[in-house]
Amino acid sequence: MSMFQIFNISGSAVSAQSQRLNVVASNLANVDTVAGPDGSVYKARQVVFQTHLFGDPQSAGVKVTNVVEDQTPGRKVHDPAHPQADAQGYVTYANVSSIEEMVNMISASRSYQNNVEVMNTAKALLQKTLQLGQ
Repeated sequence: MSMFQIFNISGSAVSAQSQRLNVVASNLANVDTVAGPDGSVYKARQVVFQTHLFGDPQSAGVKVTNVVEDQTPGRKVHDPAHPQADAQGYVTYANVSSIEEMVNMISASRSYQNNVEVMNTAKALLQKTLQLGQ
């Protein structure tokens, strides 16, 4: 494996984790949203990763193939005074768990940071190699 392939592999992971962080941010922004007049409510989204080959069978990265919606029903809270309450007095909130999303965000952030560190280490090694030739 070439040292330059490390940049492809880590770069693909950084890109995928960046998309994952964007989805997590969207989910967290909609934690407390309620169903609108049509009854639809925000559904949590999750990214789906897939192995991506770079031509060389020994060189594989990662890519986001899809962003899927979680189909579990939203949580219902009994609040008859709420303007969005249904006929039984329940308000339907998004099916987003702030705790799960925070854990997901920490995981994505650490993965992102680790891959940036891999690229920085590869860059430093290449620079040292070039200095040896001087």
